[in-house]
Amino acid sequence: MIRLHFATLLLAVALAFVPSPTMAYVGLPSSPSRGGISIPPRVADFRYSSCGSSSGTMTMKLGMPNVVRSFNKKFRSSASTPSSSQIGMSDAVAAAEPEEEEKKSFFKKLKSIVPPANERKKLLPLALMFFCILFNYTILRDTKDVLMVTAPKSGAEVIPFIKTYVNLPTAIGFTAVYAKLCDKLEQKDVFYACTVPFLFFFAIFAWGIFPNTSWLHPHGFVDAIASHLPAGFSAPLSIIRNWSYAVFYVMAEMWGSVVASLLFWGFANEVTTVDEAKKYYPLFGMGANVALIFSGQYVKWVSRMRASLPPGVDPWGVSLKYLMAAVVGCGALMTGIFSYMQRCVMTDPACVDQEKRKNRAKKKKVKMGMRESAKFLMNSPYIRDLATLVISYGMCINIVEVSWKAKLKQAYPDPNAYSSFMGNFSSATGAVTLIMMLLGRTIFEKFGWRKAALVTPSMIGVTGLAFFGLTIFAPFFEPVAAAVGTSPLMLAVLVGAAQNILSKSSKYSLFDPCKEMAYIPLDQESKTKGKAAVDVIGNPLGKSGGSLIQQALIFAVGSLAVATPYLAGILGVLIYFWFKAANSLGDQFEEAMEME
Repeated sequence: MIRLHFATLLLAVALAFVPSPTMAYVGLPSSPSRGGISIPPRVADFRYSSCGSSSGTMTMKLGMPNVVRSFNKKFRSSASTPSSSQIGMSDAVAAAEPEEEEKKSFFKKLKSIVPPANERKKLLPLALMFFCILFNYTILRDTKDVLMVTAPKSGAEVIPFIKTYVNLPTAIGFTAVYAKLCDKLEQKDVFYACTVPFLFFFAIFAWGIFPNTSWLHPHGFVDAIASHLPAGFSAPLSIIRNWSYAVFYVMAEMWGSVVASLLFWGFANEVTTVDEAKKYYPLFGMGANVALIFSGQYVKWVSRMRASLPPGVDPWGVSLKYLMAAVVGCGALMTGIFSYMQRCVMTDPACVDQEKRKNRAKKKKVKMGMRESAKFLMNSPYIRDLATLVISYGMCINIVEVSWKAKLKQAYPDPNAYSSFMGNFSSATGAVTLIMMLLGRTIFEKFGWRKAALVTPSMIGVTGLAFFGLTIFAPFFEPVAAAVGTSPLMLAVLVGAAQNILSKSSKYSLFDPCKEMAYIPLDQESKTKGKAAVDVIGNPLGKSGGSLIQQALIFAVGSLAVATPYLAGILGVLIYFWFKAANSLGDQFEEAMEME
C-alpha cells in the first residue's frame, strides 16, 4: 500500500514539471485558465480509496509552485539562448544572403539585356543583313579607290570630278527611278529591283569587263584629245580614259547610299518600333563595325595571296575576282535573309503590328521634286540646320580625304600595296568605331544631344588642320619624321589615316545617331518631307560640294598639291558654319523635346 502511494506521488511530481501549458494532466482536476491558456495546478489533489475500505479516504495536498516556476524559467532560457553552433550557422546564413541577392540581381540584369523572343526574331536577321551590307561596302569602297587612283594616267585628282559629273547626276537619276518603282511596286519588290542589279554588275565587272579593259578603254582616242587641251583637263579626261573604273566607282558609292542608307534603314524602320530602335540601333552600329574589321582583314588576305601567284598571271585581276565573289555571296545572303523576314517576320503579329502596317500602306506617299525639296528646306529653320550638318560633313570629309589619297598614292603606287594598306585602314576604322560606340552612349547620357553633335566637327577640324599643316610645312617636320624613323610623306599619310579613322568613327557613333534623333520630335509631315529634302539635296550636295571647290582650285592654281593651303582655309570656314548650325539645331531640338 505504501509503495502504491509513493508511486502515485512520483507520478504527480513528474506531471507537474511538464512545461506545456496545453497538455492534459492525467489524474488531476481541471484548473482555471488565463487568456485561454491552461495553467498547471499550484496544488495537486489526489483522492484514493484504501484497499478493502470503501469509506476510508485520504486527501493529500502537495505544494509545488516554486519548483514549476524554476523549471519553466530554465526551459525558456535554454530555448531563447542560442548555442555556439547555432551562432555559427546564423552567421553563415547572413553572409550567404548578400551573395545570393547579388547573383539574383546579376541574372536579372543579364535577363533584361537579352531581348525577348519576338524581338530576337527580327533583330538578329536585321543585324546579319546590316553586317552583309557593310561588309560589301567596305570591300567596294577600298576597291573603287584602288581602281581609280592607280589607273593609267589617273590619280586622286579625278575623284572630285567623278563625284560631281558622274556620281551626282547618277544619284539624282536614281531618285527619280526609285520614286517610280515605289509607285508601281510593293516595297519588298523595290528592294529586290534595286539590289539585284548591283550584284549582277559587280559579277560582270570582275569576270567580263576587267579582263578586257585593254581594248574597252579608249587610251589612244583620249591621248589625241589631251594633246590639244591644257594640263588641267587631265583629270576629267581620265574618267573617259578609264570609263569602266568610273562606272564601278559610282556603283560602289551608290551601294552605300542606296542599299545601306535608303533600303536597309527604311526596312528597319518599318519592322522596329521607336522604343526598340532606341535600344538596338546602336548595336547595329557595333555590328557594322565588326563587318569593317572582317572585310578589312579579308582585303588584306587577298592582297597577300596575290604575291604567291605564278608569273604571267594578272594578280590584280585574280584578287578582284576573289573580292567580287565575296560581295556577290554576301549580297545573296542578304537577299535571302530579307526574303525570310518577308515570309516569317512581317506576317507575325508578335513581331510587327499588322494594323499599323495596313494603315501605313494606305497613307499617301510624299512626293517631292528638286524644286519642292529646295523650297521646303529653305522655309524650315530646323530642317535647314539639319541639312547644313549633312552638307558640311560631306564637304569637309571630301576636302581632306582627296588630299590624303593623293599622298597615299605617292607612298603606295603599286595597286597591291595600296589595297593592303586600305584593308588595314578599314580594320582600324572598325576597331576604333567600336570603342567610340561605347563612349558615344556615355556622351549622350552625360552631356546630351548638343555636345554629342559637336564632337564630329571638332574631330574633323582638329585632325584635318593637323594633316594640312604636315602637308604645307613638310620641311619643318623633317626632323620630327626622322626622329620617329620615317619620312615626311609617310608621316602625312599616317596622320591623314588617323584623321579619316577618327572622323569616320565619330560619324558612325555620334553624327549619324544625332541626325536620326533630330527627326524624332518633328510632326509626321515635317519628318517625311524633311527627310526627303535632306536625302534629295543634302547628301548629293555634301558629296559634290567639296569636289566642286577642289575642281575650281585645280583649274585656278594647276594642281591639288598647290591648292592645299586654300583647302585648309576653306575647311576652317566650313567647320565654323557647322558649329553654328549644330548649336542652333540644339536649341530647337531641346525646345521640341520639351513640348512633347
